[in-house]
Formats: sequence, structure tokens, C-alpha cells
Amino acid sequence: MRLGVLDVGSNTVRLEIADADGAAPLPLHTVKYPLRLADDVTEDGHLPGDAVVRLVEAAAAAREEARRWGVCRLMAFATAIVRHAPNREQVLRTVRDEAGVDLKVMSGDREAELTFLAARRWMGWRAGSLVLIDIGGGSLEVAFGRTGLPDFAVSLPLGARHLTREHFGAADPPARDAVKALRRQVRHQLRDVAARIRWEEPHTAVATSRTFQQLARLCGAAPGRKGPFVPRLLERGRLGRQIGTLAELPAAERARLPGVSPARAGQILAGAVTAHAAMGLLGLEQLLICPWALREGVLLEHLEGGGPTVAGKPDGVPHEGRSDDSPARATAVRGEHAGDDAREYERAHR
Repeated sequence: MRLGVLDVGSNTVRLEIADADGAAPLPLHTVKYPLRLADDVTEDGHLPGDAVVRLVEAAAAAREEARRWGVCRLMAFATAIVRHAPNREQVLRTVRDEAGVDLKVMSGDREAELTFLAARRWMGWRAGSLVLIDIGGGSLEVAFGRTGLPDFAVSLPLGARHLTREHFGAADPPARDAVKALRRQVRHQLRDVAARIRWEEPHTAVATSRTFQQLARLCGAAPGRKGPFVPRLLERGRLGRQIGTLAELPAAERARLPGVSPARAGQILAGAVTAHAAMGLLGLEQLLICPWALREGVLLEHLEGGGPTVAGKPDGVPHEGRSDDSPARATAVRGEHAGDDAREYERAHR
């Protein structure tokens, strides 16, 4: 069985195609459409007509690419950039009618939950209780759990591109006071979440997303060409030292630094400040970088639970587990024995 996942984000639209005949999705082909939708949103968050046209073109191209690769099911979803758009229903309808793609909006708590699922599968049960942090373009997700699904998951409007736009505007590089204001906002909005995570005392801390991957590379982690199985760490001390350098450079010069792509050079400073502040609040001196994230989580839930459900509770409401009628509930993801094994491991390693 060949599956496809289409992910509409703030910076790019990505198509991931995988063979899904076994227990894990095996990636075959990835296509990236760099639309940079966040650059076009209006002050009140609307996606303007020209941006929607580009999105339709990318969705249609992805649908055709998936057909050529023999994909039997294409699962398409949008995250914060469409989720927060006042005209999102019109955007979804236009994509469906003109591109033939049934694009769903994924809520923030579901985004955190499925990313956690992917990280848990990659890290394995030996990771024990696990906290996950993911920084996207429009939102930041934090999740914690002892089993295959999180006990706690929340999404906050602390994405790297969103914060760049809000605090830095066109300033390149930004003023020092703007950087301080961004850090204060992150600390304020993460304060309650951080208190919960500190109380849980996670055994393992994991980060996903391109932002964290690029920050880890900037701080000395192995380059991507070494493959996904090379361990990669992001250390808070090293990240703190790099923030000073990033803050002094314009985006064009940041793009020359190791690991920083031109597409993310403008927002990497906001991502670095957010990551550093979050790690400090959560009491984490280092993060393990996980190559699996949201798209793999969608694929895994389809394999293990019969198909993804992109709906979720309203954003801003912390997610506390899953209901008994959830598709994933019937699988080994949260099976009774799997939960017992994880809790036993946790008690042994306290």
C-alpha cells in the first residue's frame, strides 16, 4: 500500500510518499513547494487571493505527483497558517473545487498529539516518559506522555515566522529591545505549560521540526547528509551563544551559517530565542533531535488506527489523553499492556 501526506505549512507545502505495507512507513519520495504563505497574509490573518491561487496550483501538482507514484490514498491537511485564517473555509473550498484535494484543517492539539506519536515510535520505549517540543512557522507544540499517546498536549501561537512578523517586522537585523520583548512573550505564554512539564520530570526530551534541525546543525550537530540514524543533540548553552551572533546579522548573512537555509534565515533568530527560552523554562539542558514529525505521525496513525482524524479540541485547550472511541485507542499505541510496560519502566528509572 502506498500512501501520501500533503502538509500545508507557513513556509512550504510538502508531499511525502511512503510505502506502508509493514509496521513503519518507508519514505520513497518527497516534493517541496516553497510557497511562503506567511509572507502574504494580511494584518488580520486573511490569505489573499494570489496566495490561494499558488496554494491551489501546489495542491494540484501534488495530487498529480501522488497519482504518478501510485498513491492509493492522499491525506492532506493544513496547520496554523490556514487554521488561523478568517477566510479558511473559503480557502478549503477553493482548494477542493479547483485542485481536487480535500484539504482538512488540523487543530493544534492534534498536531502536538500526532507529532508526539511519531517521536515515540522513533525513540522507542527505552526513552521512558517523554516531552516533545516542536516549533513551526505559526505555532509551538509541547506534549508529554509515558505511553504511545501524550497525557498532555498543547499548541501555542509561538511559531518562528509568526513571532518574527509580530516583533521584528521589516527590521533586519532587529533591535535588541525587540529580541527581549519576544523572549518575554515566550516566557509568559509558556509559564503554565513549563510548570506542568517540570512537575512530570520527563526522562527524555525530544525536539522535531526544521527549525530545531537547523539550530542543532548551527550548534555543531552532524549535517543531514550523514543520514537520519546519526544521533543529534541541541545543547542550550551552545544555542545561547549562537543567539548573539544571529541577532547581529541580517538574514542574508545568517543564510551563510552552517545549517541555516535561505528560506528560514529570516525567522531563525525568533526560532532560536523561542527554543532557548522554552528549554530554560522546562529545565532542559539538551534536546534529542528526532527526524520523524507530524507527517510521519499521520502515516503511523493510519497504519495503526485505521486512518487519521485531523479534528481536535479548540486551540488553546490543553489536551489530556484521548477518548475511548478514538481510532488509535484500539491499537497497540495505547494498549493496556503497552501502558503498563511504560509505567513500569518509568518507575524503575525515577
